[in-house]
Amino acid sequence: MATFLPQFQSIKSSFAHIVLSVEDVSDLWPTIKKGFEERLPFKRASLNNKTRNPVLVDELPAEFILTTDARLRSRFPQEQSLFWFREPYATIVLVTCEDLDEFKNILKPRVKLIVQNDEREWFIVYVSKAPAHNDQATKMAKKVHAKLEVDFSSKKRERCCKLDIHGPDPSFWDDLEAKIMECIRNTLDRRIQFYEEEIRKLSEQRFMPVWNFFNFFILKESLAFMFEVAHLHEDALREYDELELCYLETVNMAGKQRDFGGVEKGDDQATLLDSGKKALAQIVQDDSFREFEFRQYLFACQAKLLFKLKRPFEVASRGYSFIISFSGALALHESMLPFCMREVWVITACLALIGATTSNYKDGLATPDVEKEFYRVQGELHTLCHTKFMRLGHLVGYGSDIERSPVNSASLSMLPWPKPAVWPPLPPDASSEVLAKEKMILQESPRLKHFGIQRKPLPLEPSVLLREANRRRASLSAGNMSDLFDGRPSSGDGPLLDSSGTPSAVQKMSSVSMSRTLSSPGNFDGSIDRPMKLAEIFVASEHALRNTISDAELWKCLSSVEEFEKKYLDLCKGAADSYHRSWWKRHGVVLDGEIAAVHHKHENYDLAANLYEKVCALYAGEGWENLLAEVLPNLAECQKILNDQAGYLSSCVKLLSLDQGLFLPKERQAFQSEVVRLAHSEMEHPVPLDVSSLITFSSNQGPPLELCDGDPGTLTVALWSGFPDDITLESLSVMLTATNSTDEGAKAIKSSEAIVLRPGRNNITVSLPPQKPGSYVLGALTGQIGQLRFRSHSFSKGGPADTDDFMSFEKPTRPVLKVARPRSLVDLAAAVSSALLMNETQWVGIIVKPINYSLNGAVLHIDTGPGLSIAEKHEIEIEKHEFGANNTDHSDSPPDKHSPVSADVKQLSLEDGKINLPDWTSNITSVLWIPLKAISHRLAEGTPAGTVPQRQSIVDGLRTIALRLDFGVSHNQTFEKITSQDSSCAFYGSFPCDYTRCRQMQ
Repeated sequence: MATFLPQFQSIKSSFAHIVLSVEDVSDLWPTIKKGFEERLPFKRASLNNKTRNPVLVDELPAEFILTTDARLRSRFPQEQSLFWFREPYATIVLVTCEDLDEFKNILKPRVKLIVQNDEREWFIVYVSKAPAHNDQATKMAKKVHAKLEVDFSSKKRERCCKLDIHGPDPSFWDDLEAKIMECIRNTLDRRIQFYEEEIRKLSEQRFMPVWNFFNFFILKESLAFMFEVAHLHEDALREYDELELCYLETVNMAGKQRDFGGVEKGDDQATLLDSGKKALAQIVQDDSFREFEFRQYLFACQAKLLFKLKRPFEVASRGYSFIISFSGALALHESMLPFCMREVWVITACLALIGATTSNYKDGLATPDVEKEFYRVQGELHTLCHTKFMRLGHLVGYGSDIERSPVNSASLSMLPWPKPAVWPPLPPDASSEVLAKEKMILQESPRLKHFGIQRKPLPLEPSVLLREANRRRASLSAGNMSDLFDGRPSSGDGPLLDSSGTPSAVQKMSSVSMSRTLSSPGNFDGSIDRPMKLAEIFVASEHALRNTISDAELWKCLSSVEEFEKKYLDLCKGAADSYHRSWWKRHGVVLDGEIAAVHHKHENYDLAANLYEKVCALYAGEGWENLLAEVLPNLAECQKILNDQAGYLSSCVKLLSLDQGLFLPKERQAFQSEVVRLAHSEMEHPVPLDVSSLITFSSNQGPPLELCDGDPGTLTVALWSGFPDDITLESLSVMLTATNSTDEGAKAIKSSEAIVLRPGRNNITVSLPPQKPGSYVLGALTGQIGQLRFRSHSFSKGGPADTDDFMSFEKPTRPVLKVARPRSLVDLAAAVSSALLMNETQWVGIIVKPINYSLNGAVLHIDTGPGLSIAEKHEIEIEKHEFGANNTDHSDSPPDKHSPVSADVKQLSLEDGKINLPDWTSNITSVLWIPLKAISHRLAEGTPAGTVPQRQSIVDGLRTIALRLDFGVSHNQTFEKITSQDSSCAFYGSFPCDYTRCRQMQ
């Protein structure tokens, strides 16, 4: 059957519709041809697929051909069975007759002769020529038509229809189309059954020695092509899928060694979408086809059907999988293929697939999920093409122009070098090119990062190219190891260079001298090849690639650094745009970083900064600090050049907040110096800076600070500084937020002086003004560095006091301050209850009782009022109050000069009506003894108050004393008592409560 391959391909290229044969018995076709052809293509045709299920075809193209046409001439039986798909699917017999005798004697025998072949589907169209006004002729035409139906139709099937040439019935065309569709369905079913039976027979023999793939292929593709002609594309696609599986199953059968192919000129260009690029007869090998061309042919047929089904997204998905699979097959045969054939083929395949699927896809063609998946595959195709293109650029000496980014390093360091049987030799007339490459290598200098960051460049190669290329040379003899790596003697030739021109780690090996010679037994004059230098490898690879690449556009992209970067940027943009429209948006952002690197290199800082910001936001959000450390310095450099002070400050702070192991100490100090420099400079548009990632805070360990209502205090806060050196904060404020009130906002507690933060943990104290009763937690931290205002809202764990753990970002729920509700803090009471003697000094005791509150530093103000005075010649005394002791009258005690106090009393002095209570009385109940004298000018000294004969007025018998106790941290608490009593019974056991009050000093 191999002899039929050229004819089969010729038929496929010229045959694209169903054939309907016309048997013109009465020479009617020229008259009615136009009316018939106007019905083409058939609309909404109903056909049966392979499983006999009805399928509605929107448009079914067909062609009416006379049986006398040369295209329908008789064929050999074998040829007919192979190409049965192009045989007519229905035969239309055109007849006319004007009387019954002619029908009986001439027309009927002739029609019977035509339709006696049972394999053909046929029906009769009777064309009436009778004029509408001729009743006799019309009646005769009806009789003839009736006789045709009786003789050629049956109960199961109507085979006749009537066309009135002078005035056709509109229903005729529907009847005609229905009969044609019935014939096509029957023919298609019968032919499908025939092909399936033949294919089944051959399939059973595929593992036998007599198996011949040609026979199977022609039958299988004939069936697939018949489905395609009938617009049953799903069935056709299924046949090609089965054909591919069968080929892969049998192509590598044990004991059959076949040529892979791919060695001819132009094979480097993928033919995934062009099934006619190479004739099948040209790829025949024994009883099958060469794998390289045939697998691409099958995919091209599948892709054509998928495009007809309006499923370009499936073409992209299948295409990506095919490229990956076929690339593996190319790797197995790489030693027999042209240099870098695998890389070049993948690039051309990806570009062709991207172009075809993009042009055939329209937004809204598929569901949102399918659309996102389509763009994801588009991004994968761009990325694969981008990786292979970078490998080719590296081989011709453009490695230093490739950004050594993490994504490029991950792609290229795992991509092996080409593995030809022999590395391409250096052309004899390439000395000038080698010199130019060497000059380019010497002029290469690594680009320094901003802030003087020193970092080992990420690798872009799986191994040293110099070693790999020389290892694959045909013969090699080197004097020592250094000759292998740089192609020069090791005596003072400078540092070794890897493929990008930078010092290589293999320099350490150059000191090891190894003499190696390759010679054959008995022959010591064998040829010795000097190891190739790196520049020579670049030139040799470039010449070999020029022979491999037949696509002029692709070679142009490798002809210069500028063209290489242009194509590199286009592929990056295509991949990033596709990923942005797919599920994998993060991949798009990462590739935006590659685009930004190109803009950064060419000093397009505005474009670079915009893209770098997106990349840094992604890396920071995902917590990828190692990747962020690679990109953030570039963003900072762009912002500095663009005079974006706010952005530059933010980038410096982010650099400082990264893990300390990512940068050297001097590099982190450089970040801090930039922050301090900008903070103390005149910023045009100062903005608050968020330092939450750099300065965190928490309360100290232990219970919260407890204060009484109206008391100030001192709050200690632990601050963790991520700055590498000390830094001065001109001001610092801590926000306190009440937990028991949603209406009350946060309150700022400011530090009164500048604070120097040391690296690590710092304990900061701030003065608290009196707060309202409630519970308080820490809020945000604000402050100022020079002219720069900053804010931090990150909280740290309150770990042990000796820990320097930094930044836990856990918001605390433990209160740092509790202010109690108003209550009695102190009480003043009288220590005696007897009456006073007029005009005589007597001791009066005042009990000072603190109620769970310290009276440290308290001051008692005493105001005796009219009729009472304090004896200045006596000292005021104070002692500890003994609970349960009897209140005795000490006013008549003569010993110790009328003093009622014990031996451990302390003497106090009254200055301006104030008494400073000693510290030892701050937390205990004490008694203050005051020498008082009730004065009356009308009574003699010592006269009891009860002997007063008569009073002029009630006021004359009243005596008042006012007590005011100032206490608290800053004497902010005040307790007052005022009494007004008759002099006949001054000072009873307690003062009237109506005159007692406790107030806060303003």
